[in-house]
Amino acid sequence: MLVKDRMTKDPVTVRPETPVLEALNLLRNKRFRRLPVLEGEHLVGIVTDKDLKDAMPSKATTLSVWELNYLLAKLMVKDVMARPVITVQAAEPLEQAALLLQAHKIGGLPVLEGPKLVGIVTVTDVLKAFTEMLGLEAGGVRITLDLPDKPGALAHAAAAVPPSNIVSVATVDHQGGVQRVVLRAVGEGVEGVEARLRAAGHEVVDVRKLEPRALA
Repeated sequence: MLVKDRMTKDPVTVRPETPVLEALNLLRNKRFRRLPVLEGEHLVGIVTDKDLKDAMPSKATTLSVWELNYLLAKLMVKDVMARPVITVQAAEPLEQAALLLQAHKIGGLPVLEGPKLVGIVTVTDVLKAFTEMLGLEAGGVRITLDLPDKPGALAHAAAAVPPSNIVSVATVDHQGGVQRVVLRAVGEGVEGVEARLRAAGHEVVDVRKLEPRALA
């Protein structure tokens, strides 16, 4: 799965000279949390709702209404935007976006094709993709196994699952020669998956029945 498969295309943008109040109203009306800042066609910054709110005068200000309006009229996006901008290319794997979001502790990334802004991808987009990849909407059973960390161990465990169908597999940890694996299985005979795995000699750590759910 690539970033371009999950990004919001053609995001709303602002210019560096956009007044902060205008940008804040745009975020509120569109229910966004961040706005890429373009100068011509070049991405020069990004501004979030927090950046804009933090730039507003405190409610405890002693400024007069005239002074307050004067200052706000002069405050522009370029005065509060973040730069340089952390970006990701549209053709990168979605995992690369997840790593960047985590490493920089940010909630969204402008997406580029070469130098051109084509989208934006957020933590919410990555989480939604993650839940879909894990098959959370399919129901069935979720089984956690500790398998020997050696070639063929996962294939041997998977061979014990039929006639049920495996809808997702995730390796979540490697320690002391053991890999922890989470399987999700659905379909015929799903109630017996645990027993079949144990009969095949596998260490079952946890089993949970899942109800089918629709992901928004």
